[in-house]
Amino acid sequence: MKAWKNRLGSLARLLFSGRSTVIGIPYAFLLLFFLLPFFIVFKISVSQMETVTFKDILTLSDGVLQFTIKLSNYVFITEDALYYKTYIASLKYAAATTLLCLGIGYPFAYFMARARTTVQPALLLLVMLPFWTSFLLRVYAWRGLLTEGGWVAEALQALGIDHLLAAAGLIPAPGQLMHTTFSLVLGMTYTYLPFMILPLYSNLAKMDLRLLEAAADLGASPWVAFWTITVPLSKAGIIAGAMLVFIPCVGEFVIPELLGGPETLMIGRVLWDEFFSNNDWPMASTVAVVMILLIIVPLAIFNKYQAEAQERPT
Repeated sequence: MKAWKNRLGSLARLLFSGRSTVIGIPYAFLLLFFLLPFFIVFKISVSQMETVTFKDILTLSDGVLQFTIKLSNYVFITEDALYYKTYIASLKYAAATTLLCLGIGYPFAYFMARARTTVQPALLLLVMLPFWTSFLLRVYAWRGLLTEGGWVAEALQALGIDHLLAAAGLIPAPGQLMHTTFSLVLGMTYTYLPFMILPLYSNLAKMDLRLLEAAADLGASPWVAFWTITVPLSKAGIIAGAMLVFIPCVGEFVIPELLGGPETLMIGRVLWDEFFSNNDWPMASTVAVVMILLIIVPLAIFNKYQAEAQERPT
């Protein structure tokens, strides 16, 4: 009896120790707000719908336990071109937005990190300033700027940029900027650019500048030092910013709905239609599960190989 009490005491001390609490709280948060809702959505995706209710997966009838799942929705996604085309389109637009945010955000974050310490708070405030305005209002503002007679539309037409966009296939014809691939990617780039700048700035601001001085002493030009020292050391910020931009862009609904057009259909719109127009919750849940897996599985594989690379001896 005393041995059992000692074991229970040791287990209680382990569970309520500071280390276990610090580790357990994030895992409990993920379990409660990610895994549990995900399994609920997955359950709906393999269930049969009866008017406004769902059949139970596990049923007990006459002493027989039956396990019934419906996989026809997953099969239908692979057979219907609408779904996999919208998945590919969503990944394509999210990747384009991520690359544009990286190309614009990296120089800005680099400038912020190398600016005087007295100026950095003001620059950081400018990056966060758009968050003080409603996301929906900012997207609506771009509708006014890109429609005929808008400031941005007139500026692009005056500079002849709309002809270049039409030649690149981003807009159907010169002057038609709204409801195109251009307006969609522009709106998403503007919206998610701060999510790229902030982690890059945080990473670049902590970089040891003595490494650049040592490279200069060894004869490296500023450009060579940038590519061989600054960029590799900022890889963590690049990855964090890319994930913060890419993941929400894949499932974006508001921006494609307000700024995109029929040719820029993304999976968020398909998900909305299945839920609220078709009232087909199992199919909508299937679309959501596949979308999550498209994001989570490559990210998990990447993190696994990155962790293995860090553990290898140099």
